[in-house]
Amino acid sequence: MKNIKTIVIAAGLIWQMQPLQAQKADKPDWLISNKGYKATVTQAGKEVVISNGLLSRSFRVAPNVICTDFRNLVSGEQLLRAIKPEAQLLIDNDTVNIGGAYTQPQKAYLMPAWLDHMTAGPKDLRYLKHETADLKPALPDNGHSKAASGKSLIFHYTTADNSPYKGMVVKVHYDLFDGVPVISKWLEITNSTGRALQLKQVKNEILATPEEESAVVGGVTQMATPHGLYVESNYAFNNAMKANLSDQTTHWKADSTYTSQVNYDLQTPCVLEVYPIVPVGIQLDKGAHFESIRTYELLLDGYDRERNGLAQKAMYRTIAPWTKRNPIFMHLVSTDPEKVKTVVDQCAATGYEAVILSFGSGLNMEDTSAANIAKYKSLADYAKSKGIMLGGYSLFSSRKISDEDDVINPATGKPGGAFFGNAPCLGSKWGLSYLAKIKYFFDATGFSIFENDGPYPGDVCGSTTHPGHSGKDDSQWKQMLLQKELYHWMYARNIYVNAPDWYFLDGTNKIGLGYREVNFSLPRAEQQILNRQNIYDGLWEKTGPMSWGFVPLTQYQGGGAAATLEPLKDHLDDYEKLMMQYYGAGVQACYRGPRLYDTDATKQLVSNVISWYKKYREILNADMIHLRRPDGRDWDGMMHVSAGLPQKGLVMLYNPTLQAITREIKLPLYYTGLAQTARIREKEGITKTYSLDRGFNATVKVTIPASGYTWLVVE
Repeated sequence: MKNIKTIVIAAGLIWQMQPLQAQKADKPDWLISNKGYKATVTQAGKEVVISNGLLSRSFRVAPNVICTDFRNLVSGEQLLRAIKPEAQLLIDNDTVNIGGAYTQPQKAYLMPAWLDHMTAGPKDLRYLKHETADLKPALPDNGHSKAASGKSLIFHYTTADNSPYKGMVVKVHYDLFDGVPVISKWLEITNSTGRALQLKQVKNEILATPEEESAVVGGVTQMATPHGLYVESNYAFNNAMKANLSDQTTHWKADSTYTSQVNYDLQTPCVLEVYPIVPVGIQLDKGAHFESIRTYELLLDGYDRERNGLAQKAMYRTIAPWTKRNPIFMHLVSTDPEKVKTVVDQCAATGYEAVILSFGSGLNMEDTSAANIAKYKSLADYAKSKGIMLGGYSLFSSRKISDEDDVINPATGKPGGAFFGNAPCLGSKWGLSYLAKIKYFFDATGFSIFENDGPYPGDVCGSTTHPGHSGKDDSQWKQMLLQKELYHWMYARNIYVNAPDWYFLDGTNKIGLGYREVNFSLPRAEQQILNRQNIYDGLWEKTGPMSWGFVPLTQYQGGGAAATLEPLKDHLDDYEKLMMQYYGAGVQACYRGPRLYDTDATKQLVSNVISWYKKYREILNADMIHLRRPDGRDWDGMMHVSAGLPQKGLVMLYNPTLQAITREIKLPLYYTGLAQTARIREKEGITKTYSLDRGFNATVKVTIPASGYTWLVVE
């Protein structure tokens, strides 16, 4: 027993004892119970306030619409220091401000006494009226995902009689969600001027915030931006598989009018502006209607990484509830009808719920011939008869089609230079045909999963002959609309979408954890630790159900027998460990190969893991707390938590070493909602009661087998 030692190890994080709001008995921590936080809109005279008890945003409607207060009601933080326009348009060659007011004497702070003395800009769009309404979802109800509730505050603006844009009407929407400190902002434009307009750019948010830090020297890119405001929009791409790196619209800027700031060159990042990096650049025809991107602003109440990540996950579950879907699927590398039916039968026998015809399987959704459609409709019907979803893989962007249909590099006037080198333009004849063929395939076959590899990654196209856009200026905006429309179409039909880009806010369901493909050619034991690192690192800001991993049942990019699981019967131990670490994280992996099992023993293994996952599915799909990152030296682990489930927590613990180890592990149980005691058992063993310390921690002694795992249930 020399190899077994007992030590006390903290869970890898320094935990806040209690968030500010949890200290108030009448206002529970919203991350534990958010049911009491309902959005309302109130008006008193010229003051209008939209609030849900977690955040409030206040406006005056004279001399124009002015945002006078933007506050985090949990921490008390004020996010506004100065008046700015509520939005801004670049039309033709004119900058047109929407709302706002002038003559604020000091830009470091805003005193209420100044408001009555401020004036509206003579050329700015003026307040006409406002209305309130129940929140309407960004995507219509498809009967599968319950839409969020809340309130909308909509300001209407119009132009002066002598304006060159007389007749143009703009609506600015503020959508506040129940139960989360999230407000969405977007705008509509109706061109009733009687002529076409060149809408070059739209800024749907301009917010003068307090600075995060003061520095006498330093620039915008060197200094920290305000920590209390997390911003995301439905205009994101670049295959980073991470929201902040995919973002195309959030810009922190300096404020030259803030002359009392500490920074000598007035370069403190203290103005948030939201607009696409590549300008909108469209022609807004007479009578046309335009909708901007939708920006989601999440107010954070501290610096704790885990808590802020939990807040982001709560935001996604609210504004994109379809991301909670998490069907159990495998990736089949064949389209031979008998092999497909065999795997469908294996899925039905073991509890799997879906089959995706993988890359390299031979599936071609662009083939709309009667024979191809009949083949896959028959297979989809067979799968449906067994209670199994059938879907497939299609590659769009990283391929060359033709000089006529590929993205034209504006710098050279020739193909090449796209995100993936050569790539088709979604607005080309081929691109428009691709979209039509994909829709036809799904309608005609009844497929219910779409794995769209290389969705539109933001390429700017210089072609002037592609029917889907006019030229370089509008090419990104128009292609984005085409990609969004495809995903909206899929969403309306309950088609589940995997896509390796950040289109969640337009209806996609899942994205990769973040991985390096060649790592799946490494020996199985190395893959296991690397996979757990990917899980640990990839689930700070997104949930397990939003993420996929990968398990090469057969060879993938090399590696040979040491990297793969086939024949499955010879590698049952590794097969189980790989399944448990993914299902134990609430993450579906792409089990890519020709079958799920090859013997009765393999079948029993797969069935046992899936049965375990389904028993604890709700808690396994709940939020993850990071305990200790895998490093190959000692235990690693994570814990799922939910205050609203019978199982308040489920802990997964792993031992990468070659000896059994015993550890006393401190479990941070604050987000389980438990306050005094917790009932904890190892696997299906005897339940023991543990007292929680003042930090809501329970210390549990556990032995983890060599190169193995164990799990705990908290009730």
